[in-house]
Amino acid sequence: MLVALCGTLSAQYSELGQEKNFISTGLPIILIAPDAISSGMGDVGAATTPDAYSAHWNNAKLAFIDGLTGVYTTYTPWLRKLKVGDMNLFYLAGYYRINDRSTAAASLTYFTLGDIDNTDIEGNKITTLHPNEFAIDASYALKITDNLSLGATGRFLRSDLTNGQTISDGSSNTATQAANSLAADIGLYYQQAIDKTQEFALGAFISNLGAKLSYSNDDNDKEFLPTNLRLGGRYTNRIDDFNKISVMLDFNKLLVPTPPLRNDTAGWADYNQIGVIEGALRSFGDAPGGLQEELQEIQISAGAEYWYSETFAVRAGYFFEHANKGGRQYATVGVGIRYSYFTGDFSYLIPTTTISNNSLANTIRVSIGLDMKPTK
Repeated sequence: MLVALCGTLSAQYSELGQEKNFISTGLPIILIAPDAISSGMGDVGAATTPDAYSAHWNNAKLAFIDGLTGVYTTYTPWLRKLKVGDMNLFYLAGYYRINDRSTAAASLTYFTLGDIDNTDIEGNKITTLHPNEFAIDASYALKITDNLSLGATGRFLRSDLTNGQTISDGSSNTATQAANSLAADIGLYYQQAIDKTQEFALGAFISNLGAKLSYSNDDNDKEFLPTNLRLGGRYTNRIDDFNKISVMLDFNKLLVPTPPLRNDTAGWADYNQIGVIEGALRSFGDAPGGLQEELQEIQISAGAEYWYSETFAVRAGYFFEHANKGGRQYATVGVGIRYSYFTGDFSYLIPTTTISNNSLANTIRVSIGLDMKPTK
């Protein structure tokens, strides 16, 4: 179904008459916030307080985790607004502090699209498909100085959307397959105390840099991974012994070449031949609309977090994506609880535009964790 739809999509235009030129990638699920902490703060994460979910947001933060070892997991319902009950995102992450300067971590992301009945032209059931996608990764972070750290991640990805079915568009048949790939992340993180009560942090993170995904033997059907550049900062103020507040800001840009306009036949022929590294470099200046369109490809996340006595947290944030590049715009809220070794976090997403239907609209995400040997 997905392959057949690719040839029938029509152009969409903004209110200003500019053609909407979305950047499409394979496995977009690995960019979705896997936790109820950052997802309660507008999906910020480049320089947020280090935790077990840091491998997703900026692996270099792992070197500054306070605990010795921990395991965290998140459950995210999918399309609940449309009453879909069998699509879910599951995330499991753990970390281990090797010594004072280095930390190792691993995580699993699993997305199931539920059960889909495959029927013939008369509507008779042929088989039931179980499409799913997952990613497994391992990370390592090292403090280069007392304030600066570097992180690296290796990742295996698999996307099985058709379960090997043969897809027909009426004139030809295409044998499909599960798409596999390897990818890498690299991160940089810096945090510095301003005085006894204030701290700031900066982060830079490039994620999912790896080989294209192929769902068939046709070289022209290969999909870029959602390679992404994230830059962000954090300011934290410990007001007194009980109250602490942090504000954060992130900028994101896909390091994927911008597709040509719909009727640019020569441009599409060139686009299909672009390599991964070449595509990442070209992504900074290849938009058909020039600088204006390049700036539209930058997503902005802003968030704030308040802690009382390191026990109870309240969070809020906002995510902005230009209408010509997807139009996702939403507010988020969340709460967090810490008791002894246990943690619990909850977030809720509220769409603020009708441009696109958000798969996580009005959805509660839940994260729970266990820090088995905290240092404090």
